[in-house]
Amino acid sequence: MALHFERTEFDARRDRLLIEMTEKKLDAILLFAQESMYWLTGYDTFGFCFFQCLVVKSDGSMVLLTRSADLRQARQTSIIDNIVVWTDRDNANPAVDLRNLLNDLDLLGCRIGVEYDTHGLTAYNGRRLDEQLATFGQIVDASGIVSRLRLFKSPAEVAKTEKAAELADAAFDAALPLIKAGGDEADILAAMQGAVFSGGGDYPANEFIIGSGADALLCRYKAGRRKLTKNDQLTLEWAGVFHHYHAAMMRTVLTGRASKRHQELFEASRDALLAVEKAMIPGNSFGDVFDAHAKTMEAHGLTRHRLNACGYSLGARFAPSWMDMPMFYQGNPEPIAPNMTLFAHMIIMDSETETAMTLGRTYLTTEAQPKPLSRHDLTLIVQ
Repeated sequence: MALHFERTEFDARRDRLLIEMTEKKLDAILLFAQESMYWLTGYDTFGFCFFQCLVVKSDGSMVLLTRSADLRQARQTSIIDNIVVWTDRDNANPAVDLRNLLNDLDLLGCRIGVEYDTHGLTAYNGRRLDEQLATFGQIVDASGIVSRLRLFKSPAEVAKTEKAAELADAAFDAALPLIKAGGDEADILAAMQGAVFSGGGDYPANEFIIGSGADALLCRYKAGRRKLTKNDQLTLEWAGVFHHYHAAMMRTVLTGRASKRHQELFEASRDALLAVEKAMIPGNSFGDVFDAHAKTMEAHGLTRHRLNACGYSLGARFAPSWMDMPMFYQGNPEPIAPNMTLFAHMIIMDSETETAMTLGRTYLTTEAQPKPLSRHDLTLIVQ
């Protein structure tokens, strides 16, 4: 069985979930997020692009409803004993199969939570689910329950993230010699992803971001490659990934020479990241962390060139994004607490001069100041 945690770890996670279910008076919860299933049972698949659901009852019992293609996947990678397959067929409606399963589990008329806020439950399937459960019981939105439990990392999860951070550093080490005039983005990307794989890591939950020249101002992956010029800028956002746990980093690297504007933006991004670090302590909120970022950018006259968020939680995530909740944005009341793994990114994009500058790394929160998980320092890199 391809489990990445001890059984006692999964038992502790189940017990935490059952406490939450008791407090919210839930007789069962229907989990559709792949992250939730992986965290709770070890179940590892990309089959969540189809309809599947993990039913967890208040007595701790679990049943997975999935397709035949994921039957062996669930047996091999999870602690789930009870697996029910819905059949692919013309006009199939797996929501009906789920309703019948809930009836077999004696949940008719019960209070049932549904994990709606996930890519694992499309709007189309969500509507079919609601149609089937409309008169079945008391249905409530339980979207945030497991995601908030996942926010606080166990020692075993911290170890996974630290390994992921080592892979992120290795990826940057592999990229740096290739960032030079004539260097090909394709070679840089291949070297970075190859370093993660060679170190025993996994695919990231979204593509690495790479862009040079004017495309260095982009914050998303796009198709197409170019070669670096004598005086160029290259923005990279990537993550080391180990057993699906992510440790992200972000840097803008220059070739040739640093322009005055690059130097100004770098100093602002460094100052902002250091301010964010000081704010990332228990007693403050995620909103306080964003405010530290925003105030620093304002002091440098860069408010209109910054973004409206400056980071987010990280953990075990699946496609289409490694971003986890909560995020650093204005007014977010979520408290900072120990044992969170948080990615802070300072992104400055000056479209008027087509100048980019980014700086970001992953932290482990503690009782005091957060611990950076990367060994790379915060210097402007000019190749």
